[in-house]
Amino acid sequence: MKYTIIIVLILLNTSCIAQSPDPYMGIIPAPVSVKRTNGEFIYSHETHVISQLENNRAMNAYLNFMHSRDMETKKLSSAREGGGYENTITITEDGADALPADGYKISITEKNIRIVGKGAGLFYGIQTFIQLISQNNNYSMVIPCAEIEDYPRFPYRGLHLDVSRHFFSVAFVEKYIDLMASYKLNNFHWHLTDDQGWRIEIRKYPKLTSVGSKRAQSRVGRYGPDSTALFDNTPYGGFYTQDEIKEVVAYATARYINIVPEIEMPGHSIEMLAAYPELSCEPDKKYKVGETWGGFDDVLCPSETTFKFMENVLTEVMELFPGKYIHIGGDECNKVAWKKSKYCQQFIKEHDLKDEEGLQSYFIRRIEKFVNSKGRSIIGWDEILEGGVAPNATIMSWRGEKGGIAAAQQNHHVIMTPGSGGLYFDHRQSKSDQEPLSIGGYAPLEKTYAYDPVPAVLSAEEQKNIIGVQANVWTEYITTEQKVGYMLLPRMLALAEVAWTPPSNKNYEDFSETRIPQQLARLDAKGWDYRVPVAIGLKDSIVRGSEFNIELKPSVAGAKIYYTIDGYLPRETDMEYIKPLHLSVPAGKEMIFQTIVIAASGKRSIVTKTVLSNK
Repeated sequence: MKYTIIIVLILLNTSCIAQSPDPYMGIIPAPVSVKRTNGEFIYSHETHVISQLENNRAMNAYLNFMHSRDMETKKLSSAREGGGYENTITITEDGADALPADGYKISITEKNIRIVGKGAGLFYGIQTFIQLISQNNNYSMVIPCAEIEDYPRFPYRGLHLDVSRHFFSVAFVEKYIDLMASYKLNNFHWHLTDDQGWRIEIRKYPKLTSVGSKRAQSRVGRYGPDSTALFDNTPYGGFYTQDEIKEVVAYATARYINIVPEIEMPGHSIEMLAAYPELSCEPDKKYKVGETWGGFDDVLCPSETTFKFMENVLTEVMELFPGKYIHIGGDECNKVAWKKSKYCQQFIKEHDLKDEEGLQSYFIRRIEKFVNSKGRSIIGWDEILEGGVAPNATIMSWRGEKGGIAAAQQNHHVIMTPGSGGLYFDHRQSKSDQEPLSIGGYAPLEKTYAYDPVPAVLSAEEQKNIIGVQANVWTEYITTEQKVGYMLLPRMLALAEVAWTPPSNKNYEDFSETRIPQQLARLDAKGWDYRVPVAIGLKDSIVRGSEFNIELKPSVAGAKIYYTIDGYLPRETDMEYIKPLHLSVPAGKEMIFQTIVIAASGKRSIVTKTVLSNK
């Protein structure tokens, strides 16, 4: 079937791409190759879109985008394919076999645009094209002529969401997946279980949700060991039914995103013990779902009862999630209960295990053997290296890169996700006290962007074992959808470029000062919450001198910058920055120059404070 799109344009309020000096045409992540040529393609209501593809995910993405902007579509008969049309867009698989895996090619001339790819590659080509046409604000869209060739650096490009500490609706999860697809991320790590709540329906064990999904209250403020902690005295819960899980899986599949479900074991499992205490080393003890953050001493007991239970759980999980990977956690397993347990100590002796770390390795190997028997593979956090790693496991290295390096040297596949690399998006984004409560850590945009997932210490052959990179969104201190957006964006855009773009093509100045403002304006118009970066050209600092020339740019295209020099915090009632300023400060004096960026939606940056000192 073939399509012609007749377009009624409803466009975002961002700068026209034809005027952008950006060598990557505003695209995030930056493509492998962009060669600009002379001329422009005018995309208007007279443009025809031709495709032989029917019920194709890439074509559906294109049509859905047009529909979301109320653009009329009609069919084009096969006899007229390309017949006489000069202003055309062709979406095709022809010629895609010569492209790298998941690659695409876009050719833009004055008369036509041709998008070539197959499967996920064609889908990614459509995402790039959507970014190109979304950067116009005129009735006719102007796209500079160019040749774009592109393909991903890593096969695994992941983003995580913790729904145990705080639960998020199906609608929000699908919105999250849409965002990932827009920037070519392809693995959604869904952290479904943890001490603070079990979030997936398991029909064989209904108490996992009737008991394990509900905590009586939640800790208020930052986690700590003090006994005078405050709690909100408010019950909290929620879980996804199996039908909801199937809906989300289908939604992700339509966007070439695989879902990696995580079922935590043997630690981070007190919510399971609250529902089924027979899984513990002390079955007569009373357990409750975690009400505070951090780990707990009680973990799963490595008994036949536990292994049968987990096999039954994983059977249902694998029936819901068709992807290759099942994440089994394995991190922060406190060995206190095992050390005290006579059963566990006898088990260690009988199975000739070295110690409790060897027992953890036995546990993981036993689970891996079962998962492998179902044709799947496990991913585990780097702690599963302790005591000897399971033979076929993929390692997710979060405690720095040490675990990932060791695993790669042992010929295991590795996904790099170290918090030290700016990939923990629950860390704060600036050192300002205006930032919201976070778990701590420091991960500004530039730190995320600078991360390289391939350690130089590895040999060329070992480096091939680094199959990808992932950022994590842990939600102990992220209670709302709005805060997820604030912590996620714009850092997720940096992650996308780390995961996709060749390192030689990365340029932080171009990324942060040209492409990020365009993309944030696009996201602003779509209703996404995000952190508004401060004005480009200024930061909290002390600058010394007597004469100061101040040149600023808004961090979001179309946003306004307001400033004060009177010591008061700036707001939209203050002076708007329109053009470069020249300020003089007398000898012995200081002037405080403060700014705020306010986007079209009303979202605001934190306030910057620059001291202009002539002391």
